[in-house]
Amino acid sequence: MTFSAIDIKSINTIRCLAADAVAKAQSGHPGAPMGLAPLAHVLFNHHLNFNPKNPDWYNRDRFILSNGHACMLQYIMLFLYGYEGMTLNDIKGFRQLHSKTPGHPENQTPGIEVTTGPLGQGISNAVGLAIGQQSIAAHFNKPGFEISDNYTYCIFGDGCMMEGVASEAMSVAGHLKLSNLIAFYDDNHISIDGSTDMALTENVLARLEAYGWHTICVKDGNSDLEGINNAITEAKKIKDKPVCIKVTTTIGFGSVNEGKASVHGSTLKDDDIFNVKKKFGFNSEQKFIVEDDVSNLYAQRAKEGAKVEETWNSLFASYKEKYPDLAADYERRFKRELPSNWEEHLPVYNPSDDDNATRKLSEAVLNKLFDVLPELIGGSADLTPSNNTRTKGVVDFQPPQTKLGDYSGRYIRYGVREHGMSAIMNGIASYGALIPYGGTFLNFVSYAAGAVRLAALSHIRVIWVATHDSIGLGEDGPTHQPVETLAHFRALPNIMVWRPADGNEVSAAYKMAIGSKFTPSIIALSRQNLPQLEGSSIEKASKGGYVLVDSKNPDIILVATGSEVYIAVDAAKKLKEEKGLSVRVVSLPDWHTFDIQSDEYRLSVLPDGPPIMSFEALSTLGWERHAHEQFGLDVFGASAPFQDVYDFHHFNPEGVAERALAVVDFYKGTKLKSPMNRALKGPFKDIS
Repeated sequence: MTFSAIDIKSINTIRCLAADAVAKAQSGHPGAPMGLAPLAHVLFNHHLNFNPKNPDWYNRDRFILSNGHACMLQYIMLFLYGYEGMTLNDIKGFRQLHSKTPGHPENQTPGIEVTTGPLGQGISNAVGLAIGQQSIAAHFNKPGFEISDNYTYCIFGDGCMMEGVASEAMSVAGHLKLSNLIAFYDDNHISIDGSTDMALTENVLARLEAYGWHTICVKDGNSDLEGINNAITEAKKIKDKPVCIKVTTTIGFGSVNEGKASVHGSTLKDDDIFNVKKKFGFNSEQKFIVEDDVSNLYAQRAKEGAKVEETWNSLFASYKEKYPDLAADYERRFKRELPSNWEEHLPVYNPSDDDNATRKLSEAVLNKLFDVLPELIGGSADLTPSNNTRTKGVVDFQPPQTKLGDYSGRYIRYGVREHGMSAIMNGIASYGALIPYGGTFLNFVSYAAGAVRLAALSHIRVIWVATHDSIGLGEDGPTHQPVETLAHFRALPNIMVWRPADGNEVSAAYKMAIGSKFTPSIIALSRQNLPQLEGSSIEKASKGGYVLVDSKNPDIILVATGSEVYIAVDAAKKLKEEKGLSVRVVSLPDWHTFDIQSDEYRLSVLPDGPPIMSFEALSTLGWERHAHEQFGLDVFGASAPFQDVYDFHHFNPEGVAERALAVVDFYKGTKLKSPMNRALKGPFKDIS
């Protein structure tokens, strides 16, 4: 392939736009976009399959910018190719309120596949996107009908390689031999602190080769367009490994400070931008320059992308004729629609049913739903026997040559990589047509907090099956007992944090987690057996909170979650029998779902009048939202059989009853407002 003067001019246009946009915002990172402009130009203009008029075309190639601080590069490419709604004004509005060009990439902007920014997340998401493609291809491709054959391309930098999550995910990619994943290592030797010689002297490609990657080097990423193109062409010929292409670039190429940390996170000065434009042959007095020949070049490529989609559409039309059922399922899944009546397969329980740990009840749900919902794809961070996440007869997702499974498998062995697993699941969910769930201990979801947060911010459907949810795991002791974890995740916007108390509540948790297209979920599950509760139901629990045991004119309301609900029920009986107190018991398995119910409903559950006491064998932080008084655990747990630990902390009917009496006595004669009744609610509560 021969590159010409218009290619050079287009690359320099990208560089100047990046300098102007960051300078106008007086905030951002101009250096990486200026250094990566040649790579972006060659990749987008000669290899990436996409249609700007339909950013959600199912079989498009996926592009991820893992070093998300360089996002102006991606925004400029979206603008130049004419992505829907992306105008020059959006480039000028970089980092401004309500702009389509926020400070790091967010998937709400058309053309942005995943929300990146925290380093290492994007390349980890890319592994998930590649898994998603392999899974879809294995299920739907037929001879002569490769309706799924897209690549995932990802640019990452030194910062990503220093984050552990990237190492976890890239190790998984090498094991899984994801040959549809091509990553570019922006080797510019600079981080915010300065030269990477101060902190990163390892051989990055040797590490990736040890993980099972194929590696290629482009020594001059500033001007060797032919070398970049040839490297990508070579990468696409590798069919048994993911590929990393190291592209050595100069950060801030063209600036007086090129190659220095000062162009990493600081704007270029006016005289520097003036000279950059002069060096590249532009009018130094003009800003945001895009000349017609450059616009025409990119517009032509956009038209070619539309034709690629048209060809695919014709192929899919023929596929629909020959495989109508498969085609219908393919379209249903990408539209995020669920099979009709899938909820009818959720297990229902009666009080006479056996006691069981909610982690086992979770397994029962998955076994019932796995065949009904072919989009479910599960896994565990090396805790499968403890998490109970592997369904009967499922095939593992593995490279076929390993004889351990194949790419049609729906169970992923993530290994001891909780953070990598979670970031990969974000990528799988972002690919579309799949609903990922992954298991670990609740305590170790804290290892994955970065990915959990991005799932909530991205509005994607990801499910964490988080077992061993409290001091109830007993002998493993305080290192493994997650006393603070739910408080942390309940503080996140847009996430459901379920802690079910019995089988019906477990079914409700899965009903809501699977049915919520734009909200991730953590389902916290017990190790110890719990009884099936009288008064529980899937319908009631699906509201996030409900009255489990009612009484007229209650003297006190006990509100609890998970393994503490049955103890609260027993305490209520004790208070009635021994003290004559009328007690209402409320189960509140998910705060998020309960809090979005109507004021009328929430006040019917937690009304004005009686004092409300919460009870949970975890941190009390946050419970003031739903209770006047809190009984919980604001210290670390202990290593002992679980009942001994519960009894030591008075988490038994006697301890709850004693504290409930103290609450009733304290508030005697006081007409209390429910915590649901607040001055700052409605228009004052938030602006979302």
